[in-house]
Amino acid sequence: MQKFPVDAPKRKVIRALEALGFTIIREKEHISMLCENSDGSKTPLTMPNHKKIKASTLRTICTQVGISRKKFLEVYEKL
Repeated sequence: MQKFPVDAPKRKVIRALEALGFTIIREKEHISMLCENSDGSKTPLTMPNHKKIKASTLRTICTQVGISRKKFLEVYEKL
């Protein structure tokens, strides 16, 4: 199984999440993003505003918002 990048650049992570349907709402100490689902519900996401995002943080983010590791990495690697 492919692993999450150890120190992923913040901009690349944000672009991957945007490709998965999330939009940035606010960017200060943390970055707040939101995904509007097809059933009308909304999925919030909050991540630290660091230059590099650790693999453990990416794993937690994906778990909380219901994105599989495979799906995230497919999008991330294409960028």
